[in-house]
Amino acid sequence: MAAEPSIEPSIEPSIDSSSESTDVVEAAQATGLDIPALLDRVEDVLLGGPRKFTADEVAAAADQPRDKTRALWRALGFATVDDGAAVFTDCDVEALGWVRELQACGFEDDALVAAMTRLFGQTFSRLASWQGQLLIEMMAKRPDLLESEDSVIEVIERVGPLLERLQNYAWRRQLAAYLARVAARTGGVVAEPSPARQAIGFVDMSGFTSLTRKATEAELRDLLERFETVANDVVGQGGGRIVKTIGDEVLFQVDEPAAAAEIALQLLEAAAEDPRLPELRAGLAYGPVVSRLGDVYGSTVNIASRLTSIARPGTVLVDRELHDALADDARFRMKSRRPESVRGFQHLHPWRLRRAER
Repeated sequence: MAAEPSIEPSIEPSIDSSSESTDVVEAAQATGLDIPALLDRVEDVLLGGPRKFTADEVAAAADQPRDKTRALWRALGFATVDDGAAVFTDCDVEALGWVRELQACGFEDDALVAAMTRLFGQTFSRLASWQGQLLIEMMAKRPDLLESEDSVIEVIERVGPLLERLQNYAWRRQLAAYLARVAARTGGVVAEPSPARQAIGFVDMSGFTSLTRKATEAELRDLLERFETVANDVVGQGGGRIVKTIGDEVLFQVDEPAAAAEIALQLLEAAAEDPRLPELRAGLAYGPVVSRLGDVYGSTVNIASRLTSIARPGTVLVDRELHDALADDARFRMKSRRPESVRGFQHLHPWRLRRAER
């Protein structure tokens, strides 16, 4: 828990959907829809019924201590509610029952449950915002879907379960892939998680800040989606895993140093061939990595981040450990650069990575 954060706090560019929201509201008003009443019906669909429980009542119904339900609610990222406000539904009672079942299965550590809940909140907050934006854009382009409250509810009732099933499918696939990777590293021996030697890569778009001042919201959204699509394709095909995307930056991990080098070079090459993308730059490091709750921590992660910050557009920088791991690989060339002092590291020695000339 006390591991050093992998990167400095970063704010993801705000891609506001206000224009699409305005279009939907205008279209809804033109049809005479009662927006507050419609929202009540949408909430009933999504939340499994009307809001009817206060905080004390939902804790009692779930047979959970009030302080525990309050902590879980906050861990999900929601604001504290007034004690007398009826904001909870039967779904909230059911979810608290699931938490109790998890604890009975072995998740007895309250701190671990809180950390897991925070991860759910952070992950699904972003996912729900993205899905909500897609729904708004779809309805803005299809005013016929806003002809009546029933037509809107029909869309929600059809789309919601489909998204739920796809999320469940993706989760099962990702969990199976993670367990397979762990088994491959440990030879099938189950052990306590410990720092494993892995390659960590950061890749970001050069000049993105200036782009945000010139491009429209739609153009920025398209740019970020294109970048994430290319990153997902290249990293996945290279046997790596994207840990997270933070605006114009992608963080990935992979077991083999050569695979990390190939992924980074392919990403830069893909961007160079795509007129929609600016030049990319990358930093790679190899060494012990602490993985927890889907994120990665430690000095290896921080070195990769620092290398990215000093890399020139269109270049890949690697640290000493990754340089040594690739020294005998005929597919790559590395040229030493002058050591630099960066935050947290004095005289960080980078090498520029290139493909070997054929």
